Amino acid sequence: MSIIEWIQVLVLVTGCSSGIGLAVAARLAKDKLRRFRVVATMRDLTKRGPLEEAAGETLNKTLEIKELDACSEASIKDCVSSLPDRRVDVLVNNAGVGMIGPLECQSMAAIKELFDTNFFGLVRLVKEVLPDMKQRQSGHIVVMSSVMGIQGLLFNDVYSASKFAVEGFCESLAIQAMKFNIKTTLVEPGPVVTEFERKVYELAETMDLSGTDEETAKIFRELYLPYSKKVFSSLGQTPEEVAEASYPPLRHQTNRLYMPMTALKHADPTGRLPLEAFYKMIFKHDSVFNASLGVLRLLQRRAGKK
Repeated sequence: MSIIEWIQVLVLVTGCSSGIGLAVAARLAKDKLRRFRVVATMRDLTKRGPLEEAAGETLNKTLEIKELDACSEASIKDCVSSLPDRRVDVLVNNAGVGMIGPLECQSMAAIKELFDTNFFGLVRLVKEVLPDMKQRQSGHIVVMSSVMGIQGLLFNDVYSASKFAVEGFCESLAIQAMKFNIKTTLVEPGPVVTEFERKVYELAETMDLSGTDEETAKIFRELYLPYSKKVFSSLGQTPEEVAEASYPPLRHQTNRLYMPMTALKHADPTGRLPLEAFYKMIFKHDSVFNASLGVLRLLQRRAGKK
């Protein structure tokens, strides 16, 4: 091992076949000072093409692609054990799945599968790398959470619940981790325009709504889905924008334009203010909602020109 390899920070990133994981891995690998050795992982290596293209000349130099299934303890152990001295300086937990739609239309099997990836996948990974980080008295655990880990959103019941679990787990763990000089960071993006999101909404538009009542189905199709598209077009970030953010402990929201929405929760500990605000925006004052998105869209465009 050369002196350059020895001083580099080894970063293990999960869920790198597309989206935020791919952007984070490629950005770190292309660091001009070559401070990072990136182990970019994914469950299905046949989907490595986009990452290889994004990595360019860094492939097999500062970026290495490995198989890792966050739902398998054996897969995680095999991946970590393949690294020199099992050393992981920074864990970036990004692997996840999405789910939107009326609760009555979701199967318990699909709900459990989502939690197995979004929450238990994180727990498995941290259990594997934490003891070594403690022994070295150093490390950084970076978790891609969501603003929906702070505040629930209509028709995102299950996904939001998994992110609330992630937030509680990390906030509790962070106290212990500090004793061992280990940093913990929750990255909380708002809307991000990725292949991940596109597939989730594509499935939502064709999902079977026969399991719910007509009024709920109508709200989902005629209100929620159109509103979501407007929110993404007005507030959506690119994966690269999320990857470029700095990650200080403990929480970091990547989208400043979305912050007023999450601030409502902290403004009223009873929860009444955010509930009523979201209810009125969606069901009673849609013109105000649309106008607000128009203003935010204008601010987003201006910010992009700077």
